[in-house]
Amino acid sequence: MSVLEVERLSYRYPGAGAAALTDVTLAVEPGEFCLVAGLSASGKSTLLRAVSGLVPHFHGGDFAGRVTVAGLDTREHGPAAIGAMAGTVFQDPETQVVMGTVRAELALGLENLGRPPAAVARAVEEVALALGLASLLDRSTHELSGGELQRVALAAALAPRPRLVLLDEPTSQLDPVAGDELIWLLRRLNQEWDTAVLLVEHRLERCLAAADRVIVLEGGRVVSDADPAGFLGWAAGAASPLQTPAARMFAQLGIEPPPVGVRQARGTLRRRDLLEPSLGERMQAGGEHAGGSSRSRPPLWRRSKASAKDSPALRMHSVWHELRDGPSILRGVSFSLGVGERVVLMGRNGAGKSTLLRHAAGLLAPTRGRIERGGRVALLLQNPGDYFLHERVEEEASAPALERARLSEMGARNPRDLSGGERQRLALAVVTDSELPPTVLALDEPTRGMDRGAKSSLAAWLSERRVDGTAVIVATHDVEFAAEFAERVLLLADGRVIADSSAGEVLCGGWYFTTETARILDGAGQALLPEQGAVILGERMSRAPTAPGPGSGESVKRPRVLR
Repeated sequence: MSVLEVERLSYRYPGAGAAALTDVTLAVEPGEFCLVAGLSASGKSTLLRAVSGLVPHFHGGDFAGRVTVAGLDTREHGPAAIGAMAGTVFQDPETQVVMGTVRAELALGLENLGRPPAAVARAVEEVALALGLASLLDRSTHELSGGELQRVALAAALAPRPRLVLLDEPTSQLDPVAGDELIWLLRRLNQEWDTAVLLVEHRLERCLAAADRVIVLEGGRVVSDADPAGFLGWAAGAASPLQTPAARMFAQLGIEPPPVGVRQARGTLRRRDLLEPSLGERMQAGGEHAGGSSRSRPPLWRRSKASAKDSPALRMHSVWHELRDGPSILRGVSFSLGVGERVVLMGRNGAGKSTLLRHAAGLLAPTRGRIERGGRVALLLQNPGDYFLHERVEEEASAPALERARLSEMGARNPRDLSGGERQRLALAVVTDSELPPTVLALDEPTRGMDRGAKSSLAAWLSERRVDGTAVIVATHDVEFAAEFAERVLLLADGRVIADSSAGEVLCGGWYFTTETARILDGAGQALLPEQGAVILGERMSRAPTAPGPGSGESVKRPRVLR
């Protein structure tokens, strides 16, 4: 018996002009890991709401078809009954955490199911260890960062070991280490406990190698349902924005088939003699950038020319933020942000990124140190819903601001019914809706719920703010977005700035805080993006062209290298 059956499901939100889902049919078997992909507003989140019973019981609207979860028909059973069979985590975990402490939150679902106290205690301890929450068990949930809240919501959903797990962008607020660990934890649940996973994700490179199937939605319809390799082959011709960075790099070089992950990509390049010695081998041979293409020319990514010495847009001098009877969140942070500069803040969950942005905007005052602002600091926090005050999109911001956010046609919609990416764009329109541009625009995880095209558009729009003299500082765990947008990266750890340099120097050659392209090429030439990696590999192919080995199943077309 399938753990999930969706039969000819169609759904329209109240007041919406078009259906969010149309004639969707699919089935998920026990132990299957299914990745749901698609551009923003393609119906992915709505599908999860339908499976969890929130559609139509909570959202209302027009519903047709049938959804059955572990034998329960969602038309006859509400979200509470479905929740006993399917653990669910949506894009805004801060609205799902209801208890005062982490331990109480993890125990709540188990206690509601009538589990004995010993079983509850064991399950809480196990899931806390699995998701890195052991040190937070007795912390107040009101003191946690966005990423920590996301891990708590995930742990609460996984603790009862449901037959089906529904996850909507579960790694969006997790640091790279925690994100990778979550994906492999889900895979282990697949293999050992037959837990089925239905995972919505835009950063496909993080989870594609772990998936059994990829279900693609477009305009509310299923347009592809294949294994990861089949999906990449389909995306190359039908939906290039859904290609992973590795697949895009291979496509520009004309190498087929596209790789499902880093391991497969490196294996293909190794067979073609296109992989140079590893970073460690290069360092032993005479320096970090010794050997190959990175010796003969400077890195592809150059340092920022912006200067913050004379009249900075923002400057922090030894800023501390200390909690009474608690830890220090910021510990002597000092940096300057130049006029028009583009800077990214990175670091593990709880490193102090959100707290730093709140200090920059004046929402928090340092307990020690000094902050200088060259003008107004506009701040977009992690939860876009906090910025919505009205029942209609057109009431939240001016017409020009909505047009810049590509939301003009959704003026009659309720902001809370928008997709995750659309809510992010609307919140950004709200905070920037002013005749006088801000001196600094500070954004906290602005790419949550955005597809690659929307992220590229956001990066371009933020870069254009340089014309107004607006400096932009973004806290994000999205390394691919950081590589595309940032001139400079500040890496935080335990409330301190431990690295402050160009994007290439900070994000190349690492294990986690790096891009898929840099992983494949092991940091060569400080290439972070597929286009940059294609330049390096194209040069290697021109110097030493090789044919694939017999039976490799690989082919080479004329390289299409972007320079």
